[in-house]
Amino acid sequence: VAITSTAGSAVPAMHSQYNILRTVGEVAVKTIFPLLIVVGTMANVFLFFHNVSPILTGLRMRPTHTILAHLAVANSLVLFSTGIPHVMVTFVLRKSLSSIECKLVYYVRLVARSTTMCSTCVLSTFRYLILVPRGPGTAMLRGRAPKATGPVCGTCWVFSALWSMSISVIMTSPRDINVDNYTQLRGFCSHSTSTAGITYLWSAPDAMFFVLMGWTSGSMMLLLQKHRQRVQHVHTTSQYHKSPPETRATHTVLMLVVTFVLFYMLNSIIPFYMAAYWGYSLQLIRVSSVLGSCFPTVGPFLLILRDP
Repeated sequence: VAITSTAGSAVPAMHSQYNILRTVGEVAVKTIFPLLIVVGTMANVFLFFHNVSPILTGLRMRPTHTILAHLAVANSLVLFSTGIPHVMVTFVLRKSLSSIECKLVYYVRLVARSTTMCSTCVLSTFRYLILVPRGPGTAMLRGRAPKATGPVCGTCWVFSALWSMSISVIMTSPRDINVDNYTQLRGFCSHSTSTAGITYLWSAPDAMFFVLMGWTSGSMMLLLQKHRQRVQHVHTTSQYHKSPPETRATHTVLMLVVTFVLFYMLNSIIPFYMAAYWGYSLQLIRVSSVLGSCFPTVGPFLLILRDP
């Protein structure tokens, strides 16, 4: 009888500890997310004006300035569109987004997120063209690349806008779903169709950008290694050798790509998990929003401090 009583009292204790840990986790996510939104937005605003400042001073913008300005705008829109549902849930809980508002916010988020990936891919490709040795096949690309950065970044926006239309249409408001799901989502927008289909459709263009970023990043690493081996004997007598600007800029781009891929992979686990189990979790949605806001927040600081 004593053993049964002890076992019976242990179950509520474990359940109580689980609730405490869950509450602490929810508070941590609710605290970290607004901080990321505010800090990330300020960093992207600074990054944008830092890269467009040559225009204000009458100087000529470098190609990287153009790419980073587009990246800063896309990052800001990602943070803004991600933060709106959370602001509505936290401060205006009784007024959830309508279906049209859900579609609009989700559309902006998809466009900005895809443009962020595309701009990072353009930056990686441009840095590769600058780093690649001169030759008959690369001379034309190296000459046209600086002039093409603006149109290519504009193409990123157009491509993202067109591709995201089909996905954002199937978003629905929590007002239009059943009571159980509304209680679970508590004001968050959801998909009106299969989550698995949305996840795969969402990831289709990402694979193309990932392949291109992986190829350019791997090629840059090989070029840096070969360059280091060639000039190593020149600097053997110098104890304090500083990396040239080209190498530092390439390292910055590689760090940016690695940071993007890391947070993207972590954030992609959650949609695939929900797609596999055919269900939503409020806590997972919040964690996904935090992970989705990490790169738009961390990336600008990396670019500001190292300035490729």
